Amino acid sequence: MKKLILSTAALALSASFAMAQDVVRMGTEGAYPPWNFINDNGDVDGFERELGDELCMRAELKCEWVTNEWDSIIPNLVSGNYDAIIAGMSITDERDAVIDFTQAYTPPDPSLYAAASDDVDLSGGVIAAQTGTIQAGYVAESGAMLVEFATPDETIAAVRNGEADAVLADASFLQAIADQDADLMIVGDPVALGGGVGMGIRESNGDLKATFDAAIQSMKDDGSLNALIEKWEVSSLW
Repeated sequence: MKKLILSTAALALSASFAMAQDVVRMGTEGAYPPWNFINDNGDVDGFERELGDELCMRAELKCEWVTNEWDSIIPNLVSGNYDAIIAGMSITDERDAVIDFTQAYTPPDPSLYAAASDDVDLSGGVIAAQTGTIQAGYVAESGAMLVEFATPDETIAAVRNGEADAVLADASFLQAIADQDADLMIVGDPVALGGGVGMGIRESNGDLKATFDAAIQSMKDDGSLNALIEKWEVSSLW
């Protein structure tokens, strides 16, 4: 009962926030299924589109969706091109020094390696990862040779064409690709990285952070967030 009262009170913050800002712009990459992608109609789709729409509804906010390339997604938030990042972004100390994060809306998703054979050298070989990701940071410190690419699809292509021995990425992204591609397989052990996935908010926008924190908590409390995670198979449940 106490938790419900606190959540209800926190959600009330959205009323004053909505009066101060007519539209909240939600920034995502649109290239990382099942988290976010562009569907056949040209619209943002996926777990985070459904989650973001639900959060905005609970907070009584009018939201619009904006796509942005991953390698500049934080600078463009800071510059004011949109108001929140909702793009499968893991919470890390390095990012938290530049922007604020809401509470995590998914637990940490293990990272996996995929390769064309099971005898690759993961500790000393050439490993592909998307630029600016926690996976790229891990590979750079692991002793392997890191090759970075702007998009997730390019990291997969690098393994297929022999430019890289393996790729490291979130399990929810990589497992589905390996399951559908007879030439790729999951190799090695899962790697635990990051502190869960949250929404990125400008440090100056504390009211918006509090509003989304309350909406996320309300979805955790009523079980709807776990239902959405299970539907899209993006991580373990809360």
